[in-house]
Amino acid sequence: MEGKVLNLSKSVYELCSEYPELPAILAELGFRDITKPGMLATAGRFMTLPKGAVLKKVDLEHIKSTLRNAGFEVLEV
Repeated sequence: MEGKVLNLSKSVYELCSEYPELPAILAELGFRDITKPGMLATAGRFMTLPKGAVLKKVDLEHIKSTLRNAGFEVLEV
């Protein structure tokens, strides 16, 4: 599958709007709040995955590896 490119400088809201399967993957990585109604539309608009990783204390390399395994190409910031 081609074209599944995640730019880590984009907001979580933008990425999840582009890839509807992404919230479920992120929830499994520890970003459970993303599935709460309204959370994606509010906090997700300014939160990036690197910022979220720091906030939730999740290793960014683990996130990138998981996303690559799910078929995404991860672009560095």
